[in-house]
Amino acid sequence: MSTLTGTAHDALSSACEDVREGRPDDAVDGVPVGLVARPGTTEQVAEVMKVAAAHRLSVVPRGRGTKMTWGLPPASADVLVDLSTMDRVLDHAAGDLIVEAQAGTPLADLQAVVGQAGQRLVIDETVPGASVGGALASNAAGPQRMLVGTARDLLIGITVVRADGVVAKAGGRVVKNVAGYDLGKLMIGSLGTLAVVTEALFRLHPVPEVRRWVSVRVADPQRAHDLAQAVVHGQTVPGALEVDWPADGPGTLTVQYGGKPDGVEDRVGTARSLLGGDASVSEDEPDGWSSYPWRAGETGLKLTFVLSGLRDVLAVTRDVGAAVRGSAGTGVVYAALDRPDDVPAALDRLRSVCARHQGSAVVVDAPAEVKRAVDVWGPVPALDLMRRVKDQFDPEHRLAPGRFVGGI
Repeated sequence: MSTLTGTAHDALSSACEDVREGRPDDAVDGVPVGLVARPGTTEQVAEVMKVAAAHRLSVVPRGRGTKMTWGLPPASADVLVDLSTMDRVLDHAAGDLIVEAQAGTPLADLQAVVGQAGQRLVIDETVPGASVGGALASNAAGPQRMLVGTARDLLIGITVVRADGVVAKAGGRVVKNVAGYDLGKLMIGSLGTLAVVTEALFRLHPVPEVRRWVSVRVADPQRAHDLAQAVVHGQTVPGALEVDWPADGPGTLTVQYGGKPDGVEDRVGTARSLLGGDASVSEDEPDGWSSYPWRAGETGLKLTFVLSGLRDVLAVTRDVGAAVRGSAGTGVVYAALDRPDDVPAALDRLRSVCARHQGSAVVVDAPAEVKRAVDVWGPVPALDLMRRVKDQFDPEHRLAPGRFVGGI
């Protein structure tokens, strides 16, 4: 252990009892970790951050570690702040439809707690084992984004620790309280580069009495586009409208409905008439529902576009050999490419078609050789503003340095 590391270890140990040297399995997207601190409270996180600031150490937060290869590798990771022991649901006010949880709480555990009162947090667990903080940091969202939006629309309060160790809170327990709402929005999707999220407060929704999935096979992009448009404009209020589009062969369009039995059955009947006689109805969610299409070692992309662009986007993904899964109802889908050498050319084509339809194509996760070969983020019009925000929150650029767009 070096003198600096030894000094930092001693100082961190006074701030947090659980401190150890980093191991190979702690590496963040291939970047070795110097020390791992596992605080149990917001106050301990603040003390850890103060020590890191005093020693000018870089810090990378980690929840459950399910998305540590997203974005770019950090420039350094002197201290990994492991929030997995901060795993408690702090309060569930069922009468007010709100829940407060620590950042390391697995989403599945939170859903189990609120589910006892017939309630749910409408955020899909897109990666098994994901935590509350990780879902916010990555802005992960699945099929239900069509129903209520993403975490940005459900978060009503947040507690963070700044790079200098100062604790900041925004929002409140009343659903209509929007004080500090912008702070929450800034944290969502920032990959831990602005502050360490330690607690979050969400509004909840009732669990539907019944759920049904209506699916139909689609052979070509035009058919998928036409049917998606029919559902979107059909006034059936779907909870989700998903497309599953393999790299070759026919795809599937699936509409999900939830609510009271009579209302759901009426909407399902209307959906079947819109989708055609081949549509099937199930009480069970389809295979792969709310999961990403890529596997370990493949390149995962996020493609966004206005709804009128679905046909063109699906046509190009088929041309470049990408499998696609995602929301045909909101214009946010995810694509998988299994051959690293094909990624640069495919990404250029996908960025072109998404841009024509007012969207973008971003590399979410990929092998190291792909990240070195392409611009992971692509054009970002607000980059100068984002850099100014980074400078305000983390002037020394010690929080997950380089993981986010433009080296932020």
